[in-house]
Amino acid sequence: MKRNKKFTLLMEILFVSTRLGLTSFGGPTAHIAYFHEEYVRRRKWMDEKSYADLVALAQFLPGPASSQVGIGIGVARAGVLGGIISFIGFTLPSVIVLILFALLLTEIDVGSAGWIHGLKIVAVAVVAHAILGMTKKLTPNLKTKVIALFALIGVLIWQTPFTQISIILLAAVVGFFLFTQYENNETANLQFSITKKVSVICLVLFFGLLIFLPFLREVTGSYWIAIFDSFYRSGSLVFGGGHVVLPLLEQELVPTGWITEASFLAGYGATQAVPGPLFTFAAYLGAVMNGWQGGLIATIAIFLPAFLLILGVLTFWDDIRNNPKMKGAIVGVNAAVVGILSAALYHPIWTSSIVTITDFIVAIILFSMLAFWKLPPWIVVFTGAFVGIFM
Repeated sequence: MKRNKKFTLLMEILFVSTRLGLTSFGGPTAHIAYFHEEYVRRRKWMDEKSYADLVALAQFLPGPASSQVGIGIGVARAGVLGGIISFIGFTLPSVIVLILFALLLTEIDVGSAGWIHGLKIVAVAVVAHAILGMTKKLTPNLKTKVIALFALIGVLIWQTPFTQISIILLAAVVGFFLFTQYENNETANLQFSITKKVSVICLVLFFGLLIFLPFLREVTGSYWIAIFDSFYRSGSLVFGGGHVVLPLLEQELVPTGWITEASFLAGYGATQAVPGPLFTFAAYLGAVMNGWQGGLIATIAIFLPAFLLILGVLTFWDDIRNNPKMKGAIVGVNAAVVGILSAALYHPIWTSSIVTITDFIVAIILFSMLAFWKLPPWIVVFTGAFVGIFM
C-alpha cells in the first residue's frame, strides 16, 4: 500500500512539473511566480514562509534558481526521488524542443514570432501577480519594505554577476542586527527528508568535480570530458540566473571552434522562445556539436552542480532557518528577494515586453485574469500567445 501511495505521489509530481515545464515562459523570475501560483496557492504543497525561505536559498546559491526551487519542492514532497522527478518534468520539454531545433530547424527565426511577444507580456502579468502576493507576506512592516526598496535600487543600478548574492548577504547582516527581537507567528512547517550523510556526499561531489574535472581533461585529452568540464564549470560559477551563463558558455565554446558565433546566437534566440529554464540552452549547444547525445551530456553537465548544491544544503538549511538567532537574518533576506524580483519585473521583463500602449493593456487584462478572475496560469499563457499572434 505504501509503495502504491509513493508511486501515485511521484506521478502527481511528474504531471504537475511537466505541465509547468510546458507552460512556464518568461525566465527564472517568471518561473518562481508560476511555482508560487501552482505549488503554494493552488495545491498547498508548501506554506508561504517555507517557499520564501527556499527561494531565498536558491537566490543565494550559484546555478539556475528556478530549477533549484523546483527540485527543493520535489524533495519536500517525496524525498530525493521526488526532487529528481520534479527536475525531469520541468526541464525535459524544453530540452527535447531545443535538441530538435538544433537538428532540424536552425534556419527558422523563432524569436521574431508574434506569439513570443505575447508570452513575454504573460511573464509581466505572472511576475507582478506573484510579487504582489509575496510583498504582503514578506514585507509586512516599514523596515522590511525599506530593505526591499534598497535591494530593488541596488540591482537596477549595479548590474554585475555578483550583485544578487552581495545584496542578499548584506540583507542577511542587516536583518540579523535589525530584527533581533523579531517574532514571526507564521512558522515554516516543512521538513526535507534528506540525511546529512547524503548532503555531505553531494557537497563533496560538487567540489570534487569542480576541482578534478579540469585536471582529468588535461591528462586524458578526452573530447567528451572536455565538453562535460566546460558545461559543468559554467553551471557551477553562475550567480544571477540563466542570462549570466551566456558569456561563460560563449567563452568556453566559441573560441575553441566547437560552435560558431552565428549558431550560438541562433540557439539563444530559440531558448527565449521555449518554456522552462534558460540553462537548457546547453541542450541546443551540445546537440549542434554532437547530435542528441551531445545535447543530453551538456544538459546533465550544466544542471548537475545545481542539483548537487541544493541537495547538499537543504538539510543544513532546515537547521539554519529554524534557529532563533538566524530568523532575523532570513527576514532580511526574504525582504531583499522581494526587491530583487521587483527589479527583474522592470528589467528585463517589463523593458523587453511592454513597448506600446496595446502591450500595456494586454498585460493588465492578463493580470486581471490571474488576480481577479482566478484563472489557472496555463489559460493565461495560451491567451497571451494567441493575442500575440494578432498583435
